Amino acid sequence: MGLFRGSFFFLLGMSCGIYIDQNYDMPKIKQLADTWLFKAKKIEETYRKSKDEE
Repeated sequence: MGLFRGSFFFLLGMSCGIYIDQNYDMPKIKQLADTWLFKAKKIEETYRKSKDEE
């Protein structure tokens, strides 16, 4: 019984996600991840200790 109940909620969530993605303007996750990775690299380069200080 647990397998069917779990599968039901999984399919319900998946179908709701597909509906939302098709009918609303959702942000592209890959583009957001690339933007945050670029910002993190810039911050890391800004605050990195130089090798001359050691």
